[in-house]
Amino acid sequence: MNFMEKISLTKAFSFDAAHALDQYPGKCKHIHGHTYHLFVSITGNIIDEKGNPYRGMIIDFTEMKKWVEMAVLNLFDHALLIEQGGMYSTMEFPSNEKVYRTIYTPTCENMLVDIVLRLKEHIPEKIKLIEVRLQETPTAFATWSI
Repeated sequence: MNFMEKISLTKAFSFDAAHALDQYPGKCKHIHGHTYHLFVSITGNIIDEKGNPYRGMIIDFTEMKKWVEMAVLNLFDHALLIEQGGMYSTMEFPSNEKVYRTIYTPTCENMLVDIVLRLKEHIPEKIKLIEVRLQETPTAFATWSI
C-alpha cells in the first residue's frame, strides 16, 4: 500500500507583532499587539534512499524551520505592521525600529495571504505547501489550504 500521498507534516511557530486596522470601528483601530501562532503543513514523498541520513523523512524539521524563518519570521517577528497610506503611515520611526509598511490592511486574513505567498516563493524542492494557519488570539485564526 502506498502511504506517500497521505503523509503531511506540520510545524508550529510563534511570533510577536503589532498592527492597527485603519478605519475599523472598534478597539483594533489602535496600535496593539499579538503573539501569533503559525502552523505550516507540507506534503511530499518520504525519502527512501539507503544511506541517506534523511531516509524516512519528507523534510527535516530543522530545514523546515530555516525555510519558515527566512521566508516569514525574520520579517514579521517583533515588527509593527502599518498600512501604506493609512492613518499611521506618516508616523516617523528611528531607523533601527522594525516597521513593515504593508500594501494591505494588516488583518489576520491579509497577513496570512502575505505569509503564504512568501512561503511559496521560497519553498524547498520536492515539497508541497498544503495548509497554513495563522492564529491571532487563542480563539481566532485564519486558514489557507489547497
